[in-house]
Parts: sequence; structure tokens; C-alpha cells
Amino acid sequence: MKTSLLNIGFGNAVVAERIIAVITPSSASGKRLKDEARENNLLIDATHGRKTRSIIIMDSNHIVLSAMQPETLSNRLINNTEN
Repeated sequence: MKTSLLNIGFGNAVVAERIIAVITPSSASGKRLKDEARENNLLIDATHGRKTRSIIIMDSNHIVLSAMQPETLSNRLINNTEN
């Protein structure tokens, strides 16, 4: 089985096959997921102090914060699966 990494910015990567969804942090569900993940020690901040622009939901219940736009990450994910 081939494992591919998705660049989520600033030298960070996640396993593309384990991503469930990419959402915006301004949505009500995004805020709730972020707060719950923080309480359960499942929040990973990959923004390096920059503004959170997308929330990546992983199949392991981890929530990854990224400073990249959700559209950019989605396009990278689509291009990654086509190759």
C-alpha cells in the first residue's frame, strides 16, 4: 500500500489517506471540534503562530490546524490522489 504525504504548510505534512475532511475554522462545527480536541489532547497546531485558515479532521480523531486555505489543501489532496 502506497502512503502519500500532504504538505499542509511550513514544513508540516499529514498522511493523505487518513484525512476525513478539511473545513473552515469559522464554522460553528469547526469551533466545537477544535475546542473538544483541545480538551481531549487531540489538537495539533501546525500554524506556527499564524492565523488558522483550515481545520483538518483525521480518522484518528486528531484535529490539525493549518494556516493554509481549505481550497488550497483540497486541491493538493485531489492532485495527490490523481498521481
